Amino acid sequence: MAVNIPGLVAVFMFYLFILGIGIWASRKSKREEKKCSGDKSEVAMVGGRNLQLLVGIFTTTATWVGGGFINVIAEAVYLPQLGLIWTQAPIGYSISLIVGGLVFVKPMRSKQYVTMLDPFQIYFGNTMSSLLLIPALFADIFWSAAILAALGATLSVILDIPIYVSIILSACVVILYTLLGGLYSVVYTDLIQTFFIVISLCCCVPFAIMNPAVADIKYTMLNELYQKPWLGKLEVNHIGRWIDDLLYLILGGIPWQVYFQRVLAASSVPQAQITSYVAGIFCFILALPSIIIGGVAVSTDWNQTSYGLPTPNERQESGMILPIVLQHLCPGYISILGIGAISAAVMSSADSSLLATSSMFSRNIYKKIIRKKAADNEVIWVMRMTIILFGAAATTLAILSQSIYGLYFLSVELIYAVLFPQLVCILFVPQTNAYGSAAGYIIGLTMRILAGESFLQIPPFIQYPGMFFKDGKYVQLFPFKTFTMLLSLLSIVIFSHLASFLFKNRLLEKKFDVFKITDKMPSSPEEQIVLHDKPGPEPDRKQLNAQDDSTEGLHSDNFIF
Repeated sequence: MAVNIPGLVAVFMFYLFILGIGIWASRKSKREEKKCSGDKSEVAMVGGRNLQLLVGIFTTTATWVGGGFINVIAEAVYLPQLGLIWTQAPIGYSISLIVGGLVFVKPMRSKQYVTMLDPFQIYFGNTMSSLLLIPALFADIFWSAAILAALGATLSVILDIPIYVSIILSACVVILYTLLGGLYSVVYTDLIQTFFIVISLCCCVPFAIMNPAVADIKYTMLNELYQKPWLGKLEVNHIGRWIDDLLYLILGGIPWQVYFQRVLAASSVPQAQITSYVAGIFCFILALPSIIIGGVAVSTDWNQTSYGLPTPNERQESGMILPIVLQHLCPGYISILGIGAISAAVMSSADSSLLATSSMFSRNIYKKIIRKKAADNEVIWVMRMTIILFGAAATTLAILSQSIYGLYFLSVELIYAVLFPQLVCILFVPQTNAYGSAAGYIIGLTMRILAGESFLQIPPFIQYPGMFFKDGKYVQLFPFKTFTMLLSLLSIVIFSHLASFLFKNRLLEKKFDVFKITDKMPSSPEEQIVLHDKPGPEPDRKQLNAQDDSTEGLHSDNFIF
């Protein structure tokens, strides 16, 4: 097949346009750095905390509505074993953003943290905060890989170019403008990318529905014609698993640096909350075109199209169902618009993910642990190097991946089982300490691994009630993800209080206190908040930077940005 030259030119022009926006935004970032009298690296991370409301809403929405998001939804609706009822990402992530705004935004934004790991480093110290970076790091890489793979699939179908070429090209553009401008480049390109997503998908849907090979999607939603009804079916014995999946999308979607980076960049707590609420609504609305495209794919007689038989599902190409619909059910110029939508969605999420991970590493690991006296420019260069490193890792994984759907869900599971309980306890549970954090980390991670993972071909060592074997895979009907999360949370609480009791009552000698909770931590997070809220003179920044960051006394709201 010949390369689609008009489509290739359109993609090239779109990439140049986005790159130009990123370069323009990088100049704004440099101007803000010159104005900043404090830590210039924080301008790249949280944009000087002056993110406008409209910009914040668009960048938060674009971050969630990525290439993985719109491709996964279409794929899930199309798959006979899933269908709309099992396509929980739209409602799950929408509720997640609303819950985040209601519960988590105020305690994080009011203390002026710079990254999501800051409270962990303050209360738990360097060792545990470093360990907690690991699931966040892998989740961001998996997420970036999933959306880059989605774009590769789209361009390979519509433009007839190798998948790896489109993945590498897209990753290079994303990495370049993220390197140049940090958060400013990311948020302003998100504005343009959100516009492309809305316009492109809205233009594609009517043409796909009206194609002569497509039956009435309202009929095929409930009735079998070419495939099982795309509404899907929820068996009674699967309700526990359905609730489990929904909860881990809602709660597992909160403890992400890409989310809190926007929250912490807002100019105030109310603005951060409004941003989260509105983005949650937009997230659901922008999922509707992908749902319709999935329903269209189920309703299509593929023998009447240029795709022919066997069907995409029979060819095991369900993961590319969205670009397949755009290519074979829409006119050529419309399918090129679809490329713009998916390309924009991928870039808007990939750049956010890379910036988030590099921000946590450069601030919480490099500056706070490896080189405590590192200058601002050095931290910025470390952040740029890690953007390249993590981008290369995600690109490699995207080229090797076989299931966008599997990567997308696996990334959230790592966060849900390990990081969410830690975030809840550090913000809301008194006397949480590093001993509880370590116990919850080990127990949560161990229990999740023992439950097995079909995507990684790990057999289950724990067989929960209702487990069965199907199509060469083990299926757990028991809500083990939520059970694991709750067990991890309970472990944090119990072991934190146990450690506090043993040391305070001198049942264990002080020399066994490896995390130094008796010397360096107040009895509760609330007490430390009170201490930091007391008025007093602003500390000297150079003196703070020279302190041993293993202590929990350094708090980001001591600085004025």
